Amino acid sequence: MSIIPVESFAAGRWVAPGEGALTLKSATDGRDVARIGSSLDYAAMLDHARRVGGPALRAMTFHERAHILKALAQYLNERREALYELSYDTGATKADSLIDIDGGIGTLFVFASKGRRELPDDNVYVDGAVEQLSRSGSFIGQHVATPLKGVAVHINAFNFPVWGMLEKLAPTFLAGVPAIVKPASQTAWLTHACFRMMIGSGLLPEGSVQLISGSTGDLLDRLGGQDVVSFTGSAATAAMLRGKENLLRNSVRFIAEQDSLNASILGPDAEPGSAEFDCFIREVHREMTAKAGQKCTAIRRVLVPQAHRDAVVEALVARLDKTVVGDPREEATRMGALASLDQREDVRAKLAVLESEARRVFGDDSRLSGVDAERGAFMSPALLTSDDPDGAARLHEVEAFGPVSTVLPYRDLDHALQIANRGEGSLVASVFTHERDVARQVVLGSGAFHGRLYFANRDTGKEATGHGSPLPHMVHGGPGRAGGGEEMGGIRGVMHYMQRTAIQGSPDLLAGITKRYVPGAQTREGKRHPFRLRFGELESGMTLWAGPREVTLQDIEHFAEFTGDTFYAHMDEEAAKANPFFPGRVAHGYLILSFAAGMFVDPDPGPVLANYGLDNLRFMKPVEPGAKLKVRLTVKQKTRRNDDYGEVRWDVGVYDETDAQVAGYELLTMNAM
Repeated sequence: MSIIPVESFAAGRWVAPGEGALTLKSATDGRDVARIGSSLDYAAMLDHARRVGGPALRAMTFHERAHILKALAQYLNERREALYELSYDTGATKADSLIDIDGGIGTLFVFASKGRRELPDDNVYVDGAVEQLSRSGSFIGQHVATPLKGVAVHINAFNFPVWGMLEKLAPTFLAGVPAIVKPASQTAWLTHACFRMMIGSGLLPEGSVQLISGSTGDLLDRLGGQDVVSFTGSAATAAMLRGKENLLRNSVRFIAEQDSLNASILGPDAEPGSAEFDCFIREVHREMTAKAGQKCTAIRRVLVPQAHRDAVVEALVARLDKTVVGDPREEATRMGALASLDQREDVRAKLAVLESEARRVFGDDSRLSGVDAERGAFMSPALLTSDDPDGAARLHEVEAFGPVSTVLPYRDLDHALQIANRGEGSLVASVFTHERDVARQVVLGSGAFHGRLYFANRDTGKEATGHGSPLPHMVHGGPGRAGGGEEMGGIRGVMHYMQRTAIQGSPDLLAGITKRYVPGAQTREGKRHPFRLRFGELESGMTLWAGPREVTLQDIEHFAEFTGDTFYAHMDEEAAKANPFFPGRVAHGYLILSFAAGMFVDPDPGPVLANYGLDNLRFMKPVEPGAKLKVRLTVKQKTRRNDDYGEVRWDVGVYDETDAQVAGYELLTMNAM
């Protein structure tokens, strides 16, 4: 196999490795795999992103960007076999590559879907409800978010060359911000191959993504207040980067995901032989061996009841003893190599530190067979245990970023949480319990120290995703030692690349800014019934008034008998009057809704394909027999779903003869294009 030139992609052109480029070696056999290191004009890269990429992205709506993400995911998905082959030289098995490559592509799919479903087909994101800032309603407030007009610099770790790039890129692109991607050099040939596919797809606007293969040079010294740095790596490197004078002076956003001494707790109710115990053993073993333990979410501290410590150690040793460490290309292999010889030496050094406070109960590299442990970065999984987790310090401070875990006994659940919290902040902690009280106690006692809490038991079964799997729907990050940052989390992750702004003004101006109707804004009544208008013809603020319709006592009694809802407030005058909320017998809330629909619906076939829900339903005033109702139907918001139809959200108000509002809700319909 020829040596791969790991190029950079800067200002729209590929830049080959230059003089002084580094040679990258295979993690499995030490042969030369790639060369990396380009001389780049970082000022030109930033200018290209800001001047070309940013405007192109911001010209699109959230939905248009989401459609590109989906198309990109489909494009990569069809070509991932080539990435699997390159991944073997990072030390990854096929199962490891599925986590990295398929996981990254899956993240693109999720953000594409969430972008279309949860974001507007617009350039402005509306965050939260309207705030009433005046008694009359003539002055209101609203929070909105718009894309930052800068650049996102993504500095990624070596352990997930594809997922690490795509999980940052998806929310950044969806937000409308161009990105400069800097992968860790050790495994950058795999990132480079995926990035080349992305550029080759022709889907991405010019300037929206660039790639640095090698050093970032003075890039960070050129960033400003509209830029973002998102970093994954060691705490030491994060502290060095975060402390750069330019970043501090310009208050550059810095998102960090770093060292994490993640814990897994075997619940006090999970005895040997229970489903929870067996699941716990499988999970700890998997987290020790998947990606050779090189996962930011891997289990480093295994917390177990004192009475079950020996049973846990025995069960883990039995599984580890059967784990085949070897060539990741071989089908029988269950754990491949670490990413590099340097990485293995770092893990061994950290393991020696941990052994100053714990004893090794499994792990002997001399037992490795069938691999070249001199040229390949192979090592045996190592399991430690300590009799004194309270007296230990390094066990709660030092992370061996490889297949190393330590079993720590606890006295009771409070003690377990104290031990877990001594990690001073982690990405994830897991708990294996079937007791609801145990789960709640963990959240209250330890939730503040962990970015994610994963609960597993006999009920979660095979559908549970596992302790070590960050999902694009949920936040990934953690407090304290874990960096204090967050990534993903669905639309929350998009917000890291946008600016939330409070806007204040009249209802009409805010409706114009957000392109959605707000109470008090101008409305327009047309000659045609709005149900006769197609999706593209409807505009925010279009309104229909209908009615009146009188509510009679006969209507109330008929509705009660027909539906079976004979609640006393509708049928018993004396009992209703005794209720402080009712003047006497009143109409059913759903009778009011039915009458409202009867007033505003156009019955003939037309562009309205379906009524599929109501949101934010409230009944404001009881309706007595004799009340005369009228209804207002106003287009609040439109969301395109596909080329055939879109969602229309209608603001509906029901009023009595005194113009007092008696009910309000949002009606959702699907309308043909």
